[in-house]
Amino acid sequence: MEPHEFKLTEEGMKAVLPPLEAEIMEHMWKVKVATAGQVYEYMKEKHPDIRRSTISILMNRLCERGLLKRSVEKGRGGMRYVYAITATREEFEEKVVQSILDALMTNFREATYAYLSKIKK
Repeated sequence: MEPHEFKLTEEGMKAVLPPLEAEIMEHMWKVKVATAGQVYEYMKEKHPDIRRSTISILMNRLCERGLLKRSVEKGRGGMRYVYAITATREEFEEKVVQSILDALMTNFREATYAYLSKIKK
């Protein structure tokens, strides 16, 4: 669940996740558990040209990053993956802030201390 990159010019989750992955996670934090098909139905309203396979690939990538986990379930059409969040949005945000501050302290200790002491309440 470690963010590997922080984009200073992006807002919200798009600062640490690619745009479509950020949208998927926003949805998953609301619903908690879903199949790729259910997420596809949600995403195609905003992105009519998106393919179901793209959603499956992105959700598998989110599993690799530790943001989602998947299990196999028997459905009407056979086996299917069911995806679930591994942490709440708040827990993820806390981890992002921790990772960024740790990196700043490692690379720019004096400047980070100086800045934090200015904004301390």
